[in-house]
Amino acid sequence: MVRKIDWETQIGRRLRLRDLHVFSIVVQRGSMAKAAQQLGVSQPSVSEVIAELEHALGVRLLDRSANGVEPTIYGSALLKRSVTVFDELRQSVRDIEFLADPTVGELRIGFTEVLATTILPAALLRFSQQYPRITVYFDDVTARAMEAPGPGLRERKYDCVLQRMTPFPGDLAMDDLNVESLFDNKFVVVASADTRWAVRRHIDLAELVGESWILPPPATWDYACVTEAFQAEGLDPPKSSFYSISIGVRTRLLAVHPYLTMFADSMVRRLMAEHCALTALPVELKAPSWSAVIVTLKNRTLSPVVERFIASTREVAKSFRSGSNSESHTKSASVSRS
Repeated sequence: MVRKIDWETQIGRRLRLRDLHVFSIVVQRGSMAKAAQQLGVSQPSVSEVIAELEHALGVRLLDRSANGVEPTIYGSALLKRSVTVFDELRQSVRDIEFLADPTVGELRIGFTEVLATTILPAALLRFSQQYPRITVYFDDVTARAMEAPGPGLRERKYDCVLQRMTPFPGDLAMDDLNVESLFDNKFVVVASADTRWAVRRHIDLAELVGESWILPPPATWDYACVTEAFQAEGLDPPKSSFYSISIGVRTRLLAVHPYLTMFADSMVRRLMAEHCALTALPVELKAPSWSAVIVTLKNRTLSPVVERFIASTREVAKSFRSGSNSESHTKSASVSRS
């Protein structure tokens, strides 16, 4: 049984941020020697820090073996909270930098491909024009976002994530996330602008079953939407020789062959505005709609830089909404599964 830990005598006066930093590097590198090399100190110095931590807490933090070290359940608990501590300290430094000079700072964004095709470029342009000296880092998290909302937020890797909100498993915990809806989307059938279908004023979905399609991969939500749209009309989904979730790949294939695919309507409008020779066919689809959202970590203090980027994104989102009087709204991630 773990003995009760007295904060004042055991922790408050003895635990140092440097110790937590050394511990996190040891876990990250999986070795005392590798951690010492990265920190530029001796291995005995690292071992001493870990030993003092374990003595102060009264538990073993690391399991040692010939292959290196791994955190125990106690070590994992300490590491999880340490990530939050260091992140909040970094945030405070960023706040101070911004207060000293509101024109500088940095921003880290995760995004999915569909949002990179629609709102992200305009939001970044608007933001950079207002704050040209702020450095922005952004990563494509499309693959991870298909499994869960806000990938990288819990690890404090990103300040916010721009993605679409689709149904996720019912047992997926999302209570620690804020999800703000920016604009809604619906699926449309897309083809090259010079296809024979482009001159039609109305097309029944049944007419397109035998055409050449580029479909999203089976077992993805996008593919399920395609299937649902056809089944709603009593039709089997079309067969395809090409499967890809990539918007870029599908767009390029549409340009060289009379293929059909399904895209979000907002994305098609953006691609057409950029002079891509695409068109949305006049086909009524009974497919699920979805929302473009911006996700943040609920209990994380956002820096002024992040708040300003989110404000810029909200302004840009207004042009993507179907109704000019629509208001974006923040809602709990636990119920945001549109």
